[in-house]
Amino acid sequence: MRLPLLTLVALATAAAGAARDATNNPGGIKQTRNVAIIGAGAAGASAAYYLRKYAEEDGLAVNITIFEKTDHIGGRTITVNAFDDPDQRVELGASIFIKDNHIMYNATQKFNLSLTELKESRPTDYTAIWDGETILFQSEAGSSKLWDAAKLFLKYGLAPYRAVQLVNDAVGTFLRLYEAPYFPFRSLTQRAFELGLLRLTGVTGEQYLRDHNINQDFVRHLMQSATRVNYASNMAYIHGLEAMVSFATDGAVAVAGGNWQIFDKLLKHSGATYYPNTSVTAIAFQKGTDKPGSVPKYLISTRTSDSKSQATKLRTVFDNVVIASPWQFSDIEAANGVMKHRIDVIPYMKLHVTLFTSPFLLQPSFFGLKAGTKAPSNVYTTLGKNEKAGEGPKGVGRTGFYSISTLRTVTNPTTQRQEFLYKIFSAAPVNSTLLSTILGTPVPSTFISNETANEVKPISWYYPHWFYSYPIASPRVTFQDPIVGRGLYYTSGVESFISTMETSALMGMNVARLMADDFAGTTRKGLRDRVIGSRDTGGAQGEREDFWDRMDSEMGASMNFLGADEL
Repeated sequence: MRLPLLTLVALATAAAGAARDATNNPGGIKQTRNVAIIGAGAAGASAAYYLRKYAEEDGLAVNITIFEKTDHIGGRTITVNAFDDPDQRVELGASIFIKDNHIMYNATQKFNLSLTELKESRPTDYTAIWDGETILFQSEAGSSKLWDAAKLFLKYGLAPYRAVQLVNDAVGTFLRLYEAPYFPFRSLTQRAFELGLLRLTGVTGEQYLRDHNINQDFVRHLMQSATRVNYASNMAYIHGLEAMVSFATDGAVAVAGGNWQIFDKLLKHSGATYYPNTSVTAIAFQKGTDKPGSVPKYLISTRTSDSKSQATKLRTVFDNVVIASPWQFSDIEAANGVMKHRIDVIPYMKLHVTLFTSPFLLQPSFFGLKAGTKAPSNVYTTLGKNEKAGEGPKGVGRTGFYSISTLRTVTNPTTQRQEFLYKIFSAAPVNSTLLSTILGTPVPSTFISNETANEVKPISWYYPHWFYSYPIASPRVTFQDPIVGRGLYYTSGVESFISTMETSALMGMNVARLMADDFAGTTRKGLRDRVIGSRDTGGAQGEREDFWDRMDSEMGASMNFLGADEL
């Protein structure tokens, strides 16, 4: 998409501003800005889409280039084809989002993407919470919310109602980040402080709920099963905000054919030039632009992802670079001085996701049920009452997995019969022993090899995968900010705050707004200005002051306002 160039700088511009613009921009014509985005996941696609949107609204000219090291758009949002049949797609990564996820849900409406039921169910199906010995709670398919609420009340008193109120308060507070004066933000730590959310992130979910007198059995049974299936973490090792978010499932939906389509649409409507299977290997300054007083320009080196050939330095010079994937897994070399603010290395959870099909149902005996009774179709796990919680993979407990879901039935192309499609989240690779016990029939240890998988009747299709799915969200009160250098942005810092497709998309939208403001020379007066007593101007102001000098000042201030006595 071509954008018209703006005409001469207005005569009313202040003399000093006009002189500066003329020096940077001979002829008085605003330049086209080149922006590189590294990563075509939720954050990268969102950044590209909103940068184009804001540029058009502000009359700015931008060229956007996206580099993606894999062959698909959507990052950890990805589908695979059961039996290699494209008509039988199944979500491997992030499966659902909720209607409060404004960016994602609004995109489905704008781009006419069809929403679908999360999973098929039969009247006799039920979902169970299991601690490795006992089924603690169950909910039948098709049962009314009132009936489930009544059962919860009889077992846990007012705890469910009070917990939902805490969840709604946390989510409602977080949603204020989408609007002025909290949006856009240059410091996530500052915004979290201003919104009072550090009181949640600074303690564990267990502590936060105990402080609010929530029944501990309810926390262990239901809320901890939610943090385990969503973040593979126990309540004692996840901060309070992430714990609250994991329990926010009201209005859960999915896109038919895969949620990755949201980000595919965002990227395509951005008009960006897209390079799949392209790994960025290095970011460096263009020669001479790293000197004091200069405006930095960036050079990028790339190579084909599946190639061992040497990297090539691109001829294009970029004004801005957005790193839209976790830095610690990027294998990118940053030249000396490029990073003005160090990016923290944080522990990520290695989550194993196993998809498989079988004609066998889950066996009741595995869950301690009597022969002849029906096993649950979906199982979420928690720790036993006397089990000690652990962090990361060590916290999985005696169940050995976080969840087993019967997603739906699929057609086996060899037999033309209907089979069950299962999905397991676990801390370690699934083995034949687990499959044999949950299906109630022997599964040879060789079932995972490609040579024998088709010969084993209990397992007709098998697809194992693992992700560095999300950070281990231990309590913390500081977060990686989105600006890590002059014209250099980073999106994955939000994952230690809240790790979802939506929050990554929000950070993409946020850096897009910051870039557009930088290009336009616009400063937005937000909450901090009000707090320190400046005049309330109600939003964006067209002030011609140096964006980056102001940014450096505010970031410096934001790192000094927190004290232990204030939390």
